[in-house]
Amino acid sequence: MNTKNICFLSTGSNLGNRYQNLDQARLALANSVGSLVAESAVYETAAWGVEDQTPFLNQVLQIETDFNPQELLLRCQAIELSLGRIRTQHWGERMIDIDILFFNDAIIEEPNLTVPHPYLHQRRFVLVPMQEIAPNWLHKPMNKTINTLLKDCEDQLAIRLWTQFQQINQKD
Repeated sequence: MNTKNICFLSTGSNLGNRYQNLDQARLALANSVGSLVAESAVYETAAWGVEDQTPFLNQVLQIETDFNPQELLLRCQAIELSLGRIRTQHWGERMIDIDILFFNDAIIEEPNLTVPHPYLHQRRFVLVPMQEIAPNWLHKPMNKTINTLLKDCEDQLAIRLWTQFQQINQKD
């Protein structure tokens, strides 16, 4: 029997129609990566790392996939490229960003992929939406649940729920 892999992905955008970018990424992931099991609400968050830029919209998705971690990474990068991602500045502005947060309970340290994501415990913009869909998911290397990681997180950047009203009134 073939067991599906459970992965959590974070999507983010701060260029163009940010909501539409997340929506297109979600649809592309569901069509080419696997089954969408759960999705958080969308949150508007201040930029992390390079803070002097437009706020991001962020969302966390839970997906079941048949792909291995490297295949998943390649598919996520292909979706980013197809949606206009251009890599210029580390933590800079982008049309779309898709990060692998967790892949089952695997611990992966390869040159192009680290899972669990190495910064997720420092980022409220990941932890808040992740808590919404998987509050008790265990970060194995830290031996802490998402709930606990969020309580311990020192990130104080602004994060707020993105509403349908805001989407309707968003200017491209």
